Amino acid sequence: MTRIGIVGAGAAAAAAAYAIEERDDTSASDDVSVTVLEKSGGLCGRAATRRRGDVTYDYGANYVKSDDERVVDLLTEALETDGLVDVTDPVWTFDSGGEIAEGRDADDHKWTYEAGLTQIAKRLFDRTDATIHRNTRVETIHREPAAGTWRLEDDAGDRWGPFDVLLLNPPAPQTADLLRSAEWDVDTDADAETGLRDRLADAVEAVPYRTIWTGVFHYPFELDVPYYALVNTDKTHEIGWIGREECKPGHVPDGESLLVVQANHEWSVDRYDDDPDATLEALAELTADLLGDERLLEPDWTDHQGWRYALPEDGVDREPVRAAEDVGLYCLGDWVAGEGRLHAALRNGLEVGEHVGEHTSN
Repeated sequence: MTRIGIVGAGAAAAAAAYAIEERDDTSASDDVSVTVLEKSGGLCGRAATRRRGDVTYDYGANYVKSDDERVVDLLTEALETDGLVDVTDPVWTFDSGGEIAEGRDADDHKWTYEAGLTQIAKRLFDRTDATIHRNTRVETIHREPAAGTWRLEDDAGDRWGPFDVLLLNPPAPQTADLLRSAEWDVDTDADAETGLRDRLADAVEAVPYRTIWTGVFHYPFELDVPYYALVNTDKTHEIGWIGREECKPGHVPDGESLLVVQANHEWSVDRYDDDPDATLEALAELTADLLGDERLLEPDWTDHQGWRYALPEDGVDREPVRAAEDVGLYCLGDWVAGEGRLHAALRNGLEVGEHVGEHTSN
């Protein structure tokens, strides 16, 4: 039995768990046991969904693009397709002056689910025997080189493991914090591990991130515009993205609108810790001005979410990441893929899961 621990239950972690158990089912390798520790009460990380009454909305990642053949096959063939929906309205663009123009990706698939993007992780984990512990925040990693195993300790003082293989799925800054605080004893005979923790932590810590403050605005009327979303192409407008959830089948009742508005990095950082009501009011004003519709100043209800580590702006140095895999430690996520997109996280998770399968069969 190979014991595998996963920190974080994001999209990449779900895809890795799926790939590990798919390989185990089709190979002659020993059985695997997968344990997932997730700090929040939900699954799928920034691919997050909330519901209010009969409204469903994705308030982090917006959809999965059809930019990767393996992910397309995963969503449309390997997993159940009931409830899988495609946003057919186009994404248009706007510039720093608020000039709106016909945009991009009009013919690309933009997939979500009637029940929201969290369905991706739920469906992937449902295809496994993984045990998931929610509301469990890992604080310390313990390495036992003589045994070649890993243990974890959470913020309640509970210990987990031992694990033969450990996967780390939090955003890069949080993964770096775990590595910095790791109790990683070095076997004097294991020269490969000497300095590896610090080299890996340095590389992970160097990944730059974009912060995004998101406002959600519901209206008792439907907007008459020809696009699903607007994206700021020059990244100098205070708003980076506006998406219309009513364009997603099953998300918003007819005759209503729900806007998911993501502020740009600088605006988000400046106001991240401000009063949320004041920030929502300011973001609604920017939205009304951009769309030229004063009705948007008065939503009938709102929601918000700050994503301090929303999108990686670059990838990680792969040399220490690969070196860590030799001792059974794997990093995964969009920041490892080097692209802050949901399809990239899923692809990376599948690849890491396959590498773990190779590790456990050796």
